[in-house]
Amino acid sequence: MSVEPRELVEIIRHGTRRTGAAGSTLKRALQAIRTHLGLEVAYASRFEGDRMVLRDVDAPGLEQMAHPGASFSLDDVYCRHILAGRLPELIPDTAAEPLAMSLPITAALPIGTHVSVPIRLQDGSVYGMFCCLGFAANPTLNQRDLQMVKAFADLAAHEIEEAVQEERRAREREQRILAAIEQGLLTIAYQPIWGLSPRRPVGFECLARFATTPARPPNVWFAEAAEIGRGAALEMAAIRLALEALPRLPEDIYLAVNASPETVLAPEFGAVFEGHSLSRIMLEVTEHAAIACYDGLTARLEQMRAAGLRIAVDDAGAGYAGLHHILQLRPDLIKLDMSLTRDVDSDPARQALAAALVAFARDTGSSIVAEGVETEAELAALQALGVERAQGYLLGRPMPVAAALDLLGREGRASAA
Repeated sequence: MSVEPRELVEIIRHGTRRTGAAGSTLKRALQAIRTHLGLEVAYASRFEGDRMVLRDVDAPGLEQMAHPGASFSLDDVYCRHILAGRLPELIPDTAAEPLAMSLPITAALPIGTHVSVPIRLQDGSVYGMFCCLGFAANPTLNQRDLQMVKAFADLAAHEIEEAVQEERRAREREQRILAAIEQGLLTIAYQPIWGLSPRRPVGFECLARFATTPARPPNVWFAEAAEIGRGAALEMAAIRLALEALPRLPEDIYLAVNASPETVLAPEFGAVFEGHSLSRIMLEVTEHAAIACYDGLTARLEQMRAAGLRIAVDDAGAGYAGLHHILQLRPDLIKLDMSLTRDVDSDPARQALAAALVAFARDTGSSIVAEGVETEAELAALQALGVERAQGYLLGRPMPVAAALDLLGREGRASAA
């Protein structure tokens, strides 16, 4: 074994590269070193409490015995003894090591040859072990082979370090999301939606806000939650909190809540609305990526629509919420994105597109809400095009529920006068 195979040299030289369909660098390294040493099993493990868990394994034909996820008590394996110096890292013949022979696993596998070194992370902690073993003694193994295994353990540590850091970041993100939900950091602001003829509030869009330092936009929170598989949980928490205001509002006022298709399809989504009149709720289906198949989504929405829920498509005229999205969902309400309403009074192209969507909505039994209205000129142009409802800073910024109730009270008194 004095000559290093070309594959070993290449893996060490390009240790951080990914190898596509062939698997990760670590898996390739295990295969290469096991073949190089002429042994039956190679694995990289991690320590979890008092257990050793196999992370990656190369053991052709022995997958039932050694496979990723297999777990062993640290009392039964060599790891602790090697780390404490009671067993050497290189054991060409386990029969020459009384302590190794006393461990049940030696006879159970059996283990005749064992080479194992720690996988150390950048902070000096031991993540697990990089190990090769054979069923028969192999007296030809020497210190040069051990150094080769150590080089591969360093390679493994580099790759594993990236995964450990990502897992750590994911835990931190999850803790932030859970803290926002459980510690009252998630709040709701209510932005009024106005009917334009006559001009009066007809509903409120419920917008999530996060009382944290440093401040981060809501879209960052929801994107982060989605990355770690908590997107639906955060969206449903926001909806539950938003709907707490519904009993305090007049019967003719609705609330618009936002949910992604993934959240709508969650089994527990329907329970979010229990105890509330669905006829007073508008569900805005938000989407920032293409939907491959609408069948499940439309089926779920039709079930809820039959119970009184109304459906809106958000951000029409921008991103993925295009005509195909509208045709598939057949919403009760189409919301014009602020990129379309901005300067609509002075931009013929925006006027033409808005007019086309108004006509489409009229022909399909939908209504239009214009978002992001900031000037009287924009509002007048939209109203002239046939837009029936609008929201934006001109008409009212997002506000606490108490301010929303005050607004409705003022408008009610003005109408009565």
